[in-house]
Amino acid sequence: MNDLDALLPLLTPEGRALLDEVRGTDPAQELAVATRLRRDHPAALVSAALGQARLRQRAVAKFGTQDAGRMFFTPNGVEQSTRTTVAAYRAERMRALGVTSVADLCCGIGGDAIALARAGIRVLAVDRDPLTAAVARANADALGLAGLVEVREADVTEVDTAGYDAVFVDPARRGGRGRIFDPEAYSPPLSWAVEAARRAPRAAALKVAPGIPHEAVPAGAEAEWISDGGDVKEAVLWFGTEPSAVRATLLPGPRTLLSRRLPDPAVRPVGRYLYEPDGAVVRAHLVAEVADQVGGGLLDATIAYVTADDLLPTPYAAAYEITDHLPFNVKKLKALLRERGVGTLTVKKRGSAVEPEELRRKVKPQGPNAATVFLTRVAGAPAMLIGHPVRPGLSGTP
Repeated sequence: MNDLDALLPLLTPEGRALLDEVRGTDPAQELAVATRLRRDHPAALVSAALGQARLRQRAVAKFGTQDAGRMFFTPNGVEQSTRTTVAAYRAERMRALGVTSVADLCCGIGGDAIALARAGIRVLAVDRDPLTAAVARANADALGLAGLVEVREADVTEVDTAGYDAVFVDPARRGGRGRIFDPEAYSPPLSWAVEAARRAPRAAALKVAPGIPHEAVPAGAEAEWISDGGDVKEAVLWFGTEPSAVRATLLPGPRTLLSRRLPDPAVRPVGRYLYEPDGAVVRAHLVAEVADQVGGGLLDATIAYVTADDLLPTPYAAAYEITDHLPFNVKKLKALLRERGVGTLTVKKRGSAVEPEELRRKVKPQGPNAATVFLTRVAGAPAMLIGHPVRPGLSGTP
């Protein structure tokens, strides 16, 4: 039995009832549950239901409990699909641009198609894999969106998108050997996706890896890096928006920082505060904009840490008050932490080869207090900065 043959019985009334019965099954109890259910149901159906239950549990982190409990998944679909918060943000941008219909090419299991449909946008969702297309169709139906989402099993390069306001393309960025870093090795290649985007009447968005080199951004495209809860999730190339703009968007929010093409900040001595820019800000090369906001400079010309004398909170960077600045020396750090009674140690690093867990093992923190140590470089020299995070909501210098 292939994967598609295993999915289809789950869409029947018996399959859906079985899915409800195995919802939330503890992995440790799977064997006992399977043995009991096989008395009344085909063994293959029971196995498929339990497998789907496991995938739904994994999908909660991306789709939330309510949606994940109704949707259908494949292992790759859970891994590669867009997080709901990110998809909803992008769909809202499309809606605000006046888009009423989108050709969603390489739709996967339908995460983006669902968000677009919930924004009131009509969607043609296309994927060439029969199982993936069937799952996307089942998901649109399960969430009551079948009236807005048409799923088509086809090669996206052969689909006519002329009847749609906008195009969204999410090329495959994984191959047999893992992640693909060359945009022209995406499936379909980025150059094909760009041409499809340029033909869209109103707007287009191309999802790409957040590590895409800035020089690979097509001329005239807007480049947006998105993080959710502090984790960088993706980059998007927009067409039909603000040509050549560069932005970092932080979710929840959204909060968006636009490039002002500022020069690189100067390197300066360690100040009272250290600012750790959000990953999307770093990827978008907007550290200079953060430094300008807080009146700061860089610890090192090659490190994305900003230092300043004053506390000027910004949503685009976490602030830390620095209490100690030491040359890199594990013994000195261990002695200082012991003196301070630090048992909870957060280790952050940029520009250091030392692994956080390795450092924790060596210093063996013990005690009731907490601290953060930054392993980095200051004006080219390996250094350790010790401090603590500033509570959100503070403003001005305490």
